[in-house]
Amino acid sequence: MPLTDPAVKLAKPKDKPYRLTDGEGMYLEVSPKGGKYWRMKYRFGGKEKRLSIGVYPATSLKKARQLREQARQHLSNGVDPSALKQITKLTNTTAAANSFKLVALEWFSKQKPIWAENHWSKVERMMERDLFPFLGSRPLNGITPPELLAVLRKIESRGALESAKRTKQIAGQIFRYGVATARCERDPAQDLNGALANPIKQHRSAITDPKLVGPLLNALDGYQGTAVVNAALRLAPLTFVRPGELRTAKWAEIDFDKAEWRYYVTKTKSDHIVPLCKQAIDILRELQPLTCNSEYVFPSARTLSRPMSDNAVLSAMRRMGIGKDEMCGHGFRAMARTILDEELHFRPDWIEHQLAHAVKDVHGRAYNRTAHLPERKKMMQAWADYLDNLKAQTVNNNVIAAKFG
Repeated sequence: MPLTDPAVKLAKPKDKPYRLTDGEGMYLEVSPKGGKYWRMKYRFGGKEKRLSIGVYPATSLKKARQLREQARQHLSNGVDPSALKQITKLTNTTAAANSFKLVALEWFSKQKPIWAENHWSKVERMMERDLFPFLGSRPLNGITPPELLAVLRKIESRGALESAKRTKQIAGQIFRYGVATARCERDPAQDLNGALANPIKQHRSAITDPKLVGPLLNALDGYQGTAVVNAALRLAPLTFVRPGELRTAKWAEIDFDKAEWRYYVTKTKSDHIVPLCKQAIDILRELQPLTCNSEYVFPSARTLSRPMSDNAVLSAMRRMGIGKDEMCGHGFRAMARTILDEELHFRPDWIEHQLAHAVKDVHGRAYNRTAHLPERKKMMQAWADYLDNLKAQTVNNNVIAAKFG
């Protein structure tokens, strides 16, 4: 007689395991501890075999019968249902081990040590916010170009066009890592070239008119916030390094005797030397007693174990009334590049090299970090003296204006 739902539910454990038969090879096995297991007995290749169908009550009587019919269908097609179940389980396990999220995290762990903190934290947030919720559990090899495009369209829909393009680039790097490690066959991001809207290029705001530089520098010198941020504001125009490089500067990188700051540029993957002018040395000497207990020249206000935030300098300028359309942290680089060339007439390759750009010689080879170092040292001191002169002119003009109305 076929089983009924009440009979399955009311089946009580006994001293030994026993079976309740439902028909066509399927039965319910009740263990002495009360466990109820659906199993199916069948013959394949001349041998008697058993298939585990499920556990009651998670697998109901109705569901167990459906699974039994599926197994009988496989048998009629010459397929062993037990072997098929093992293959499916192995495939699912492999797919889980090769999920987009797991491969992405493996790739990320290899990149993180060679990236700047500011960069890897952005990539990490991008993956957690925009990729993992939609693709994280998917097998890497099963993700199609349209599926990836749908995820990128969600980013576009909130107006973040640049983020959509960067997310596509990150996804492409993850897929290419998957190809290299035999977890997928190709990078579907390659098929999306031209599928995303192009963001409108906006140049970073910068003051490059010498008449306006003096007032800006005097305003920075007069910042009334913390001494650490004040020092960073005064050092930024003198060194014109990238904001992330400035805020993560370490005391171990500063050589006072040689008047040099040496560090590794993650953006160009090369070592870099910043000759320190007398004015920069004075600022660092002034700051050293305050932050020497930290490895960072500009530590966070909350903890000495971390550098100050990437918005510290920018926020300080905004509080001083310097608008976002006037100047930004990167603006000091454009200021130096323009004025050193057009006003002070230094060689463009010296300027580009000091900006830590990928400068190459006539043979296409990248210059090493010490290229033209003596000339660059003179250039950096001339730059600092020129900025001091602009500040002094501004002060004198203000005094004259106040005296004679």
